[in-house]
Amino acid sequence: VQLQASGGGLVQAGDSLRLSCIASKRIVSFNVIAWYRRAPGKQRELVASIATLSTITYADSVKGRFTISRGNADNQVYLQMSALKPEDTAVYYCNAIQYPTTYWGQGTLVTVSS
Repeated sequence: VQLQASGGGLVQAGDSLRLSCIASKRIVSFNVIAWYRRAPGKQRELVASIATLSTITYADSVKGRFTISRGNADNQVYLQMSALKPEDTAVYYCNAIQYPTTYWGQGTLVTVSS
């Protein structure tokens, strides 16, 4: 399984950005599809996820600002990020779990300037 993340870039605080993850198989075949991020000097953290039965989870730090959704194509997942803050600066990774295996994409860098 391959996960291709894209859409990162350099934006200003308050801007919006949409990340895209394209999987090499249908999203519904995974138990969980998620976005993680790793900020400089910090551990990787869960940003948002869609689990079986479409249960959606967000990190407290992004609730109300980020939205995870499936794309029109059956192998796409988006992360719509709004009201970006400098502390959102990180490498964002697409993640998928098809029990018992976890898959990771290569990451896309998001830099938010103040």
